[in-house]
Amino acid sequence: MEPYRIKTVEPIRVTTRAQRETALRAAGYNVFLLHADDVMIDLLTDSGTGALSAAQWAAMMNGDESYAGGRSFYRFRDAVHDLTRYEHIIPTHQGRAAERILFQTLLQPGDLVVNNIHFDTTRANIEFVGAEARDVVIREARVPSLSHPFKGNVDLEQLERVLRDEGERVAMVMVTITNNSGGGQPVSMENLRGVRALCDRYGKRFFLDACRFAENAWFIREREAGFGEKSPKEIAREMFALADGCLMSAKKDGLANIGGFLAMNDAALAERCRGLLILTEGFPTYGGLAGYDLEAIAQGLQEVVDVEYLRHRIGSIARLATQLTMAGVPIVQPPGGHAVYIDAGALVPHIDRAEFPGLAVANALYIESGVRASEIGSLMFGSAAQLELVRLAIPRRLYTESHLDYVANAVIHVAAEAAQLSGYRITYAPQFLRHFSARFEPCSAGFPACV
Repeated sequence: MEPYRIKTVEPIRVTTRAQRETALRAAGYNVFLLHADDVMIDLLTDSGTGALSAAQWAAMMNGDESYAGGRSFYRFRDAVHDLTRYEHIIPTHQGRAAERILFQTLLQPGDLVVNNIHFDTTRANIEFVGAEARDVVIREARVPSLSHPFKGNVDLEQLERVLRDEGERVAMVMVTITNNSGGGQPVSMENLRGVRALCDRYGKRFFLDACRFAENAWFIREREAGFGEKSPKEIAREMFALADGCLMSAKKDGLANIGGFLAMNDAALAERCRGLLILTEGFPTYGGLAGYDLEAIAQGLQEVVDVEYLRHRIGSIARLATQLTMAGVPIVQPPGGHAVYIDAGALVPHIDRAEFPGLAVANALYIESGVRASEIGSLMFGSAAQLELVRLAIPRRLYTESHLDYVANAVIHVAAEAAQLSGYRITYAPQFLRHFSARFEPCSAGFPACV
């Protein structure tokens, strides 16, 4: 059962199929452009979409909105330090701001950043400054149906080749925990130790993208020998101790609606980052956030490492994955920590990658049920895409199991009719992060290819 009681409810607007077809057409067949009121169950992202606890709401009432030196910053700073042990804590309005500040401070055109798999904003912020984002995840991660306990692991042999052969270009090494682009898959402690050893050998900075650190810690506790008796917080501290710093969107495992941070031990680098923070985000004791946001994050970082919370969180996603697997729906195995990923490439093999199979599945799911999900594939990543997925990202503490049963039934229905789906072609796309605002039209039967 859910390890909480529901105190406040929000009505869901139930729509008809005809209403959803009209809404999707008006949105240019891009679910990002739908009005949220036209969505019945929103699994587009788990970022900032969860429910706050009573303790978080209470803490927010104590928010200090002083421009400089507010007490809410110090509570936030102490909570982040208690978890990560990093000395320099820099608040930002969300994770991508932390990415931008770090990369614009550290990177030069032609530099190389190596990661297990970069997510969309991470890659875009690296490429925006003229650097290269390269993925070096293990081979097993490229096979959705293959079950492996730590499919987020870095391929250490490949990483060493890059450091040995192109080391002068490598500005930093990153590891994303859990690995969102590869199906929400965790990274083992052993693998993080291996990355640390290589970074020490070749003299490279090592940062974590830690927005789902608690979920990663849970998988280590459950799957890696020697950690079963440790608390998620103890495991998280051990992960953070292996890196030189981290960036984080607190909209995930911070259990907050907005916010993020940079944290590190390098005083000189932190000072340079604060300079850019002041220029673009705000004073270093608020970083673009209200005091009540800082309070919500400080409380959320304490709640997210609770064993019962994580047991239910991971278990509910595993339950949804089991329902889909038993019905024959191809998904990324094993299920990750924050989402179930439909293998759209396997579900609609007749749709060419240039026609965006993930988009076709996501749009069909919305039309059939009002469930909004996101494409993680050739639309989001272009030629860098390794898989064609549809992510069912589960907001934290928001939906009950009956909501997820509805989602399961909807996905199973779409999968049964998958052979009838067709692809899409782009009618408009921006230069960066095209999946957010691109517009599309369905490919007609007479289209030989859509590009």
